[in-house]
Amino acid sequence: MARKSKRGRDAKTGQFITIKEAERRPSTTVIETIKVGPTKRRNK
Repeated sequence: MARKSKRGRDAKTGQFITIKEAERRPSTTVIETIKVGPTKRRNK
């Protein structure tokens, strides 16, 4: 099952930024929920 991760994104440039920065500038940023695929496991 895929995990979900929240990321901040600048609405003008599209670059990822920190969530704290996105909360500080709500007029020009968005907080998105992104599906993260399963992590690869090492074989022992």
